Amino acid sequence: MPSQTPIITLTPELQVQLKEHTEGLLNNIIHTNLRTRFVQEFDGLRKFRDAFELLKDHSAHETWECYRDSVPLTNYSTYEPFISRFLAEPCREDDVKDILSPGLPFFIAKSSGTSGKAAKLFPKYRHFIGTAPSRNPTAAKGCHILSMTYLQVIDVLRNEGNSTKVVVTASSSGTVRMQHDLTIEKDAEVIKMTLPNTTSPIAVGHIRNYRSFLLMHALFALAEENLTFFYATYSTLFLDLIMFMEEEWATLLNSIENGIIPDFEDMHHVREYLEPKLLPNLSRAQKLREIGESKGESGWLFKIWPELQQVKCIVSGLFATTIPKIRHYLGPEVLINSRGMGASEGYIGESCSFTDLNLFKLATKEFIEYLDIMKDPSPANLVPAWEVETGRRYEVFLTTRDGLWRYRLEDIIEVAGFDSGDGIPLLRYVERLK
Repeated sequence: MPSQTPIITLTPELQVQLKEHTEGLLNNIIHTNLRTRFVQEFDGLRKFRDAFELLKDHSAHETWECYRDSVPLTNYSTYEPFISRFLAEPCREDDVKDILSPGLPFFIAKSSGTSGKAAKLFPKYRHFIGTAPSRNPTAAKGCHILSMTYLQVIDVLRNEGNSTKVVVTASSSGTVRMQHDLTIEKDAEVIKMTLPNTTSPIAVGHIRNYRSFLLMHALFALAEENLTFFYATYSTLFLDLIMFMEEEWATLLNSIENGIIPDFEDMHHVREYLEPKLLPNLSRAQKLREIGESKGESGWLFKIWPELQQVKCIVSGLFATTIPKIRHYLGPEVLINSRGMGASEGYIGESCSFTDLNLFKLATKEFIEYLDIMKDPSPANLVPAWEVETGRRYEVFLTTRDGLWRYRLEDIIEVAGFDSGDGIPLLRYVERLK
């Protein structure tokens, strides 16, 4: 959230602060990925490689100027020949190590294709040591609607004769796996567990049938009276869960009363892990039956979960049309929170307001440049964060820790101002490039 009231124009002091921060971020990304296969082999970076070698001290500002003047714009076709090496059979470590970022990726994200275009693959690397922060085991729980399934497993053959498995999966699933160090080799043991402060056992995430997957998340959420949040990738996912829950209301309540996992489709492989997790709860089932009489009314979900505080999911862009329906189900007491602005390629902005769900504060893990939509797409027309203007619309270009360079994301944003505490730009999502 912005630390203070947003401002329209950067003060000279904040502009210097933002410039130094942004140049330092780019400098770290470049020095991390400088010796990767892509940087060393892509002919379009030849000018940058030659210019970089001539720099005197490789300071952040000097690196930025070199980058600004010599790095071309790129798109997915630029990276596809490198990423496709992961799909070779056999896939050998010598062919894919250090492709876009040092080492091997933790997973490969497959884009959702929500824009109507063909899905793309993006290697995702682990840029930190350790796992996600521990949670308070006594805290109230939330329903994290997350799939642990994957589309493909790539066996990367190491020189020692063993192999490393890299999964191809949705970015949201892969990111949670990476945060908690849930490699596919650990699945056989982890499938028996439930992450701290979440209602659904991990086994629910291994259900591939969409309806059954959401119904089982709904079942374990209904069983928890003190539920405090819902967390989903897209708002449509949350609404589908509620719709299926309404349709199977009687079945779900009977399961809670008797502690029996219902017989939904394609669940045979996880039933043994789910059955010990659902204990009979007659009083909860009876209370839900009473609440069920007002099913579909405004605020119905708050009656089910009186401790519910917020629903967090993507509600910007095309998904903004779902907000009135979500608000009807929740009533006025529960906050709707945007999950942020991002894509499989990289994360752009963090949720910035509970009242303006299309307002985001620029994320600071990737280097982002901006192209005024009235100008031609060329490196000379890109501007950095400290040069954007409030009210103008820009197309977004990413240089990421995962090895993308001046990548054309084809998303258009509008600058809404700046955080008066640190000068970071505030953004609104507008649309996909037509």
